[in-house]
Amino acid sequence: MTADARNPLTAEQIAAAFRQGRLSATALAAYPGDVTPATLAAAYHIQDVALAAWPGPVGGWKVAAVQPQWREQFPAERLVGPVLAGNVWQTDSAQVPVVEGGYAAVEVEFAIRIAKPVPVGMHFERPAEIGDYVGGVHAAIELAGSPLKNLSPLGPGAVISDFGNNAGLVVGDELKDFFSQPLENWTTRISINGQEAGAGDAARIPGGPVSALLFLINTLADRRIALKAGDWISTGASTGIHPVAVGDTFEAHFANAARISGRIVGATPQPA
Repeated sequence: MTADARNPLTAEQIAAAFRQGRLSATALAAYPGDVTPATLAAAYHIQDVALAAWPGPVGGWKVAAVQPQWREQFPAERLVGPVLAGNVWQTDSAQVPVVEGGYAAVEVEFAIRIAKPVPVGMHFERPAEIGDYVGGVHAAIELAGSPLKNLSPLGPGAVISDFGNNAGLVVGDELKDFFSQPLENWTTRISINGQEAGAGDAARIPGGPVSALLFLINTLADRRIALKAGDWISTGASTGIHPVAVGDTFEAHFANAARISGRIVGATPQPA
């Protein structure tokens, strides 16, 4: 079965190309088969196939915005992708690996820890309905990454198909009084190589982090995927998307409550 009628490669072949690139730490020259998925269904099908074949568990999920220019073709406000368990680093100082020659960026995020399993297939209508599943909100840095350097400009279909363009998540301190303050109070800023690169706050995430979790839960329900207790959910970029390369350093601050720093290093091959 092909992932898209225009693409001569099957979903399995596309997923295998990205899997091999990630595991071997080798950049891809072009999207496999040259034609990206044209629908959300085709893109998530490739993601499902890729997950089924990946040699390791999922440690969480990322949520990101679908930019307005893409929403007619891909009718959703957000997209989701898995965060592999081996790429979750619970620390305030990390070395994070990227595929040299591929895509790499860092994003300042608010990560939600899942407190208890979410029943498979269960949908919710409002953020207030999912409070029991929120175990805490933490400072976080998402490492966006792919073996394909131009993945992001190709649009949501391509991004979804390669694990949502995620390469890892650095999870820092819990922001213990997160829900007692307005979203605007949770200011964020980031520097790259010592130079200010962006600033924002939790209000830049539409509806706040819990709204992103609501979208994720409902999307995974449609795909019959369960959220586990302890999963980490990266809820969206608060300061923008900041391209990085091997050797770069970053430092992010979350109001006066937390700090995360790190260095970008080259990925090494992993066992298949």
